[in-house]
Amino acid sequence: MMKNRLMILLALCLNQVIAQNQGEITQFNSALNKFLNVRDLCISENGNEAFFTIQSPLQDISQIAYIKKEDNGWTEPELMSFSTSYMDLEPFLSPDGKRLFFVSDRPLDDSSKQKKDFDIWYVERSGPEKDWSSPKNMGTPVNSDLNEFYPSISKNNNMYFTLESPNGLGKDDIYISRWENGSYSTPQLLDENVNSSGYEFNAFVSKNEDFILFSRYNEADGIGSGDLYISLKNDKGSWEKAKNIGTPINTKYMEYCPFYDETNQTLYFTSRRNNLSPKKFDSVSDFQEYINQSNNGLSKIYKTHFEINGLE
Repeated sequence: MMKNRLMILLALCLNQVIAQNQGEITQFNSALNKFLNVRDLCISENGNEAFFTIQSPLQDISQIAYIKKEDNGWTEPELMSFSTSYMDLEPFLSPDGKRLFFVSDRPLDDSSKQKKDFDIWYVERSGPEKDWSSPKNMGTPVNSDLNEFYPSISKNNNMYFTLESPNGLGKDDIYISRWENGSYSTPQLLDENVNSSGYEFNAFVSKNEDFILFSRYNEADGIGSGDLYISLKNDKGSWEKAKNIGTPINTKYMEYCPFYDETNQTLYFTSRRNNLSPKKFDSVSDFQEYINQSNNGLSKIYKTHFEINGLE
């Protein structure tokens, strides 16, 4: 079943991917250019809902917003119902669309106003048009007195996330907490084929745990300050050595927060790429439109066709 899973189109060993030129990488939705920083994204299985994080210029204010697809177009963004004065970010929707995981520094209960470290939380609903519940903390063993970030859930409910722990291989590492007998197990550190003494974070896992996409920061083989990497699972169920997915997806700028639509073979990711160049403007509004709509060095969500072959 897994014998061909080490092959990616155009061979990842050559650091090549299906997106052959920069023109194939586009912004996810130009309507989001009204926000200064859009940090991460997840999309429902049917493609009709998208959840994302909007942030202030210095990222000290962070909220989760959503849009819905109607008549082949996206609605205007709205804040999630559980928005508060605390930092919320990194939404991930379960495959059945009934549970939305996210990260927050909110207190454990309403009786306290004291911010907590970052934990993984979730809200629930009974269906796509139903209201979301109040936020619930994942609790132990997933959460701890350390910072947990960027949850991603496989089809069997295994959870992958980033943990800042002195017991890891680096400052930020990727862990798995397995769903066993109706509860999550003690998180386990992924091995050196994924983690290193540096920074590994923002991991997206495929439904069948065939591959994992994640970010690394300032690596020796890196193209920019942060790059996207991929690791495939071999016949023995082990993660192969992660490889940089190369240009043009990775640039000299920061790329992070991957999300992959397996049905449509579309990779979504956050980038701070910048292609602004001096030009003559006809008016202030012309200037503003050019600055806001272009790849301007602020975090925006991009998408590109990205084929991963040999996965069943």
